[in-house]
Amino acid sequence: MQNHPLTAARERLGLTRRQLADAVNKILYPDPGQAAHSAFTANYLGKLENGKIRYPAEDYRTALRIALNAGTDDELGFRRRDISMRTKGMLAVRSSRYESPATGLSPAAAASMTSDAVPLMSLLGPPVVDELPRQVSQEHITQVLEAAEILEQWDNAHGGALVREIADDKLHRMSRLLEVSCPAHLRPALHKALAQLAGVVAFMLFDAYHHDAARQRFTFALRCASIGGDWHQRAMLLSSLARQAVWCGQPDDGLTHIEMALVRADWLTASERAMLHTVRARALAKLGPGRAQEALAAVGTADEAFAHASPAEDPPWMCFYDDAQHHGDTAHALFDVALHTRLVTESADRFAYSVEHHLPAYLRSRAISRIKLASLTMVQGDPLEAVTIGSLALDDAGPVRSLRAADDLRELHRMAGPHGKLTEVEELRARIRETVGAVA
Repeated sequence: MQNHPLTAARERLGLTRRQLADAVNKILYPDPGQAAHSAFTANYLGKLENGKIRYPAEDYRTALRIALNAGTDDELGFRRRDISMRTKGMLAVRSSRYESPATGLSPAAAASMTSDAVPLMSLLGPPVVDELPRQVSQEHITQVLEAAEILEQWDNAHGGALVREIADDKLHRMSRLLEVSCPAHLRPALHKALAQLAGVVAFMLFDAYHHDAARQRFTFALRCASIGGDWHQRAMLLSSLARQAVWCGQPDDGLTHIEMALVRADWLTASERAMLHTVRARALAKLGPGRAQEALAAVGTADEAFAHASPAEDPPWMCFYDDAQHHGDTAHALFDVALHTRLVTESADRFAYSVEHHLPAYLRSRAISRIKLASLTMVQGDPLEAVTIGSLALDDAGPVRSLRAADDLRELHRMAGPHGKLTEVEELRARIRETVGAVA
């Protein structure tokens, strides 16, 4: 039985089987020497697509989800088949389609061997110990950057909760390149690449509410960026630390991070300056009504900087900060100003623009903007319109596993409470409870 969803997912990205196998192995193995001996080949992928192997090992499924930007195994046609018991203590081996390329045994056959005489953990074999290369090469640095890019794509589309452990493990494995001899001319590039990867992993941990671990990874990334002499990465990482601090109810700390990032702002691009002033506005808005005017002024400064943005001048990781992101981020600051004061802001219009213009790759950002727009509309007294917006936000949030998005949904649920007598509102609140339960 052909696995059409897997083939379709590969072809949507225009990948050959060999190219997809290479992408999977780059996710699985930090060292090209290991990937060269991987059992995940184009031939093995062909067996998956032809249905000869129906349910590959967990690490293979996870790597395929990342490489193909899929949220679940089901999207790739991987469904575990039930295995019935024929006799007590014996499992029937229904098919060899579960065969593992590494062992040649099906899970059912392996399970039938399990007994008190065979320690369970021994079935996994000896622990895997990565062999480090003798010397860092440009290829190793490229692999670090490719890992960062793949994980960032996943994070933007699905949030950090599902693969944060895999991402963090990848960071730990690749950071061991610092223990290896590295030519002097490659050292800055190695540190910059690890800073980029660590920043992505840190943000995934932040999104999954592993805040202490996220701060440690951000700190590691900052040190790498400093050693690599990259002022642009430094600004980006400090802005991420500021976002986390603001989210964690520490806007003063967030403001401190941003002020540090704005030192020698003349060295940064217009997009970077806009991003930093936007986060500064969000921190000021969280400090309460007394800083509202400063928050509005910071939004104005951010708008002015963004008007001079030139994407061609930006470093690669700044591609996320486009027109839609700028409108959404400034809308967050204006949202808090609107809630805590009687000032009229453009928050709703900016959220609406952000929702309309976010690219499909930034599903989480679009979902969060739409949730906040629904909350603001609910508070401003148009519950039925808020239900329409909120329903679309829940459609967006479905494949996203972001605890930040889940908390925004809880806020919408709370703000909808005063209108709970309306059937439509109560139905929306029920959907929110169901969705948040799935994410938590």
